[in-house]
Amino acid sequence: MQEIKRCGWCVGDPLYEAYHDHEWGVPVLDDETLFEFLTLETFQAGLSWITVLRKRNNFREAFDNFDYRKIAQYKDAKITELMQNAGIIRNQMKIRAAVTNAREFMKIQDEFGSFTKYIWQFVEGQPIQNKVEDYKKAPATTDISDKLSKDLKKRGFKFVGSTVMYAHMQATGMVNDHEVDCFKYEEVKKLGEKVSI
Repeated sequence: MQEIKRCGWCVGDPLYEAYHDHEWGVPVLDDETLFEFLTLETFQAGLSWITVLRKRNNFREAFDNFDYRKIAQYKDAKITELMQNAGIIRNQMKIRAAVTNAREFMKIQDEFGSFTKYIWQFVEGQPIQNKVEDYKKAPATTDISDKLSKDLKKRGFKFVGSTVMYAHMQATGMVNDHEVDCFKYEEVKKLGEKVSI
């Protein structure tokens, strides 16, 4: 049986491969999932994605299943409790950023009707179809991630630098950065053609 071709960055780790095969690059069009990815991406800042992925279930449990309405209400006592949780990344600035970002996230929902509408406008409602031959040559930032990062920072979001936002765009299918010979490339491309926001 011929082995399926995946993007080089995930090969060899079953958790990474499963994430690549089922989630990475698939267009995300609901606010709940976008908030989960945004929160995980901000915790990733300066770390590897696999580190975050391995703690994802712990994060879900610790952060009320990424319910931004609840997270927006967190007080100091909850932050202290989270700082004691060995299952997550215990960085007080990032934990506080998750609370701030949840509040700002809801302001965007009020202004645009949904966070989905807000964030997808940066790619004009359509995934960008790149032609990455080697994941090592994919960009870490783009003009769009620069603009998105700048706008989110202006709105008060934390840990949303351009590199973090480009990783978010890749993960949530705003860009298709699967390697062109990866089995997911065409599948994600077809899904992208159906997106209309």
